[in-house]
Amino acid sequence: MALVLRYAARSDVGKSRSKNDDSAYAGQHLAVVADGMGGHAGGDVASASTVLDLIHLDRTGHEDPANVLADEIQTANSILSELVQTSPKLAGMGTTVTALLLHDGQLEFAHIGDSRAYRLKNGVFEQVSVDHTFVQRLIDEGRLRPEEADVHPHRNVLMRVLGDVDASPELDLASHPAEPGERWLLSSDGLDTVVPDHVIEDAMRYSDSLQDGVDRLVQLTLDGGAPDNVTVVMLEVAEATPEELAEAEALAAQADPEAEDREAEAAAASAGQAVEANNDGGGSPEDAAAPSPGSGEGPVAAVRADLIRRELATKPHVLVGAAALATQTGQIPIVTKHSTERRAAALLTHKAAPAEPTADEDAEDTPPVRRGWIVPTFLAVMSLLLVAVLWFGYLWTQTQYFVSQFDGRVAIYNGVSQDIGPIRLSRLDTAYNIPLQSLPLYQQQRLDSGIAARDLEHAETIVEELRITSRRNCPEPVPAATAAPSPSASAPAGATQSPQPTPTIPPECIGGTNE
Repeated sequence: MALVLRYAARSDVGKSRSKNDDSAYAGQHLAVVADGMGGHAGGDVASASTVLDLIHLDRTGHEDPANVLADEIQTANSILSELVQTSPKLAGMGTTVTALLLHDGQLEFAHIGDSRAYRLKNGVFEQVSVDHTFVQRLIDEGRLRPEEADVHPHRNVLMRVLGDVDASPELDLASHPAEPGERWLLSSDGLDTVVPDHVIEDAMRYSDSLQDGVDRLVQLTLDGGAPDNVTVVMLEVAEATPEELAEAEALAAQADPEAEDREAEAAAASAGQAVEANNDGGGSPEDAAAPSPGSGEGPVAAVRADLIRRELATKPHVLVGAAALATQTGQIPIVTKHSTERRAAALLTHKAAPAEPTADEDAEDTPPVRRGWIVPTFLAVMSLLLVAVLWFGYLWTQTQYFVSQFDGRVAIYNGVSQDIGPIRLSRLDTAYNIPLQSLPLYQQQRLDSGIAARDLEHAETIVEELRITSRRNCPEPVPAATAAPSPSASAPAGATQSPQPTPTIPPECIGGTNE
């Protein structure tokens, strides 16, 4: 039993916006809604580029169906970054993505942003997606009630989107068993900001046809003021009828393999020329990227548009919004040679599983290693800077002086009193005949730590002050008795000679000579 998606889609610019930044695609195996943002230059480019990058998934026979949708969305995110690099005025652009891929009775679901996915299955209606918004985070944390979210001043602040702000954005992923009769609705936030969920449920549950349900919801949004673009895709899982299978086979058979080969070769050549011209300074960023409808002209854009039109012609589908406008006008966002060739390869292999890349392709896609010199150069420069800093630091220390003690005496040192491990940053300049013990205790403690001086003259002044203090603490020499000399002839008989005093100096006041 082969299951397919039946679909209807519609997009409207709304009543307040000047252009449509929404894009959507729906086919028998794939449905995508993207709501772009980024102001005048980038919203439509982001959504159109992302949707057009995913349309090649609308087929069967994927090699890794459980992961291919998430992988391709990450690739689309990388291409948005490439677009910004080639056209800096697109910086800051981004887009939401909500997508479903049907394969082997499973629906692979991927979501990022505040676009929504609703499901009606076995009579139960539910919102499958979770808004990646600031207010939703507050609700999840219990800091905001759901009814307060609609009037919160930051209700439109997104926490996660595709774009040039994150190299690997976090997607919500899930796999759901597909059952005939279940319905899904994918929509941009232009719908749910105006139309309440119970009205969306009624449209999904009671509409006579998918197109009637889509038209009803878009019209209700317009009647409610439509302050934003609105895009709605309604889907129903069904068993493929012989007519549906025959239509898909007929469209696929219309493809001309030789023409496709020529288109792919032209795409590769044109992209290569455009990129080389850009790198050589012969072209502007706009030559390699068409930022929005009205600026994507030139041979690369023409080839890219033809490739996408040819791919779309091989499968039943509906394409709406900015992606449809870009395809109709040929103003397709063009990025690098790699991405253009990848899209061409996707077209050539849309009937079969993607071929394994050859060694040559891997070598071509792998950027040359050009940054091996950065780390060694950085380390060498930092080492030189460190040596220079240490050398100049040492020279500075040799202009400094401080007063300390050496061998129990006051001394002047050249340098600083600190040491770096075993490395001494000072040397003895002069030692003085001023004993350390002749000074008050607090002076001794200061000398142990080192008394900083502005220069040598200042250090000598400090020493003189210490010398004066030392003399005050040392008493005058005290005479000591000495042995009497032999009596002289003139001395009276029987008289004795008085002893002569000899000066004595306390031990703490005795010091060596200056050195």
